[in-house]
Amino acid sequence: MRILALDCTAGPASCAITDDSRLLASFYCHVKQTHSVTLLPMVKAALENTGLSVGDLDALAVTAGPGSFTGVRIGLAALKGLAAPYSLPCVGLSTLAVMAEAFLDTDCVVCAVMDARRNQVYNALFRIENGLAHRLCDDRAISCEALAGEIAHMRRPVELIVTGDGTDVFFPYVKELKNIRKAGESRRYQSAACCALLAEKAVKEGRTVTAESLLPVYLRLPQAERDLQAKKES
Repeated sequence: MRILALDCTAGPASCAITDDSRLLASFYCHVKQTHSVTLLPMVKAALENTGLSVGDLDALAVTAGPGSFTGVRIGLAALKGLAAPYSLPCVGLSTLAVMAEAFLDTDCVVCAVMDARRNQVYNALFRIENGLAHRLCDDRAISCEALAGEIAHMRRPVELIVTGDGTDVFFPYVKELKNIRKAGESRRYQSAACCALLAEKAVKEGRTVTAESLLPVYLRLPQAERDLQAKKES
């Protein structure tokens, strides 16, 4: 099963191709250029270097949110444009679940956090045990204080690892707690490689959609809409 996956929900952008859980190609870019500039050239390079065309793929996958509103839209638009001409099945995955996939080799609790501004993070918690990730809560937007309080009262028989681009924002709230650490830089950000591997499970379980029906996942309104709503209420 050949899967092409895309991610550009935060600062980095990446694409990857897997074949039956074997990583064939992985391209990652974390620079100040916009994802609309970097993403499709990486896709082209991945296909050329593997000798594949889009028509050779079995499915396409993308991190559908939460994340940057612009980044999420770019990723979905690119995926739809690739999938539609070939009527390829698509998988939209939680960015936070994709983050947890990077820690399947460690029994731990993964606290995935993405910076949502104003001392808030997009968050989900996952228990990793025997190479499997078990979700402990739904994806959510939550204040750093509330999440820290929840973790402080959590029974933690294993290490808790904070990961994601919200790590440096959130970690000061829990740094005094025991058995908690930041993820290393090499695994701190979501990647298309993990997205592709997680998507294989979804495809095997029949959890795919058409390109037309693939939708983004926003946990709250964009800032511009929130500002407009606040003006109307005032």
